[in-house]
Amino acid sequence: MKQWLERHTQTLVGSLGRLWTQPFATLLTILVIGIALALPACLHVLVQNVRAASGGWGNALDISVYMKTDATLEQAKQAQKRIEQRRDVEEVTLVEADAALAEFRKSSGFGEALDALKDNPLPHALVVRPAEEFRDPATVDGLTAELRKIDGVDIVQLDTAWVSRFNAILDVVRRVVLLAAGLFALGILVIVGNTIRLDIENRRDEIEVTKLVGGSDGFVRRPFLYNGVWYGLGGGLVAWLTVTVVIALLGEPVQRIAGLYGSSFQLQGLGLEGSAVLLAGGVLLGWLGSFIAATKEIRGIEPK
Repeated sequence: MKQWLERHTQTLVGSLGRLWTQPFATLLTILVIGIALALPACLHVLVQNVRAASGGWGNALDISVYMKTDATLEQAKQAQKRIEQRRDVEEVTLVEADAALAEFRKSSGFGEALDALKDNPLPHALVVRPAEEFRDPATVDGLTAELRKIDGVDIVQLDTAWVSRFNAILDVVRRVVLLAAGLFALGILVIVGNTIRLDIENRRDEIEVTKLVGGSDGFVRRPFLYNGVWYGLGGGLVAWLTVTVVIALLGEPVQRIAGLYGSSFQLQGLGLEGSAVLLAGGVLLGWLGSFIAATKEIRGIEPK
């Protein structure tokens, strides 16, 4: 095991040294891989920030349950407990009538007019959020119908058309991200494979001599695999740096716009987990592209 590790360490360092002797070609390959990785990464970050800016979009599926105007706070709390016991409900928030009136007075600008009212015209309300696995339109419609049957409930409001649009948007976004990632991953495999193929052709005589003295295909292929690993790691670092720079450049303007709307939203980057996935994905794609190309090319080279 010690000898095996030593051999692989030597090959790892040796492959890096060989790439270092061709800095321009190596840099071009790494930049192309980095750009190919950065595009889907930026798209992923965009989707994550849009989701965060909209509060996770979860409130788009909230159901507003308005109690009757003569319903007491205790009745509203009982309805809340009853709804919370349902397995298709994730969260229930009680909005008391007095709190709702205070918020309306603060945000509407009709404070003086509201002070003229003798009684609070707003009812107690419940905001019901369906559980994640029960958010398809048909299930949400069924939940809405059940909520209308609860004692003391006057109106149950839900924009079912928006629920359908919301699910359709999510599905399209997921497919676009996956499709873009798949296409760019295929492009990276082609780039790395072609680079490794050219490197093998340039070292064809060396490979023939190695095989002549008994070197196996696996032994000959090893340094090219590490070349692919270095390409992928370098491309992942370039992609990470690109995303970081984009977030830094857009962060202040986006924060300024959000401030105009009374929001403290700030752009978020990849984070530790996202960065690790990006680097690991680059290394994996580099290794896989070099493995496919090296295996095919080396099999066709035999000593004369």
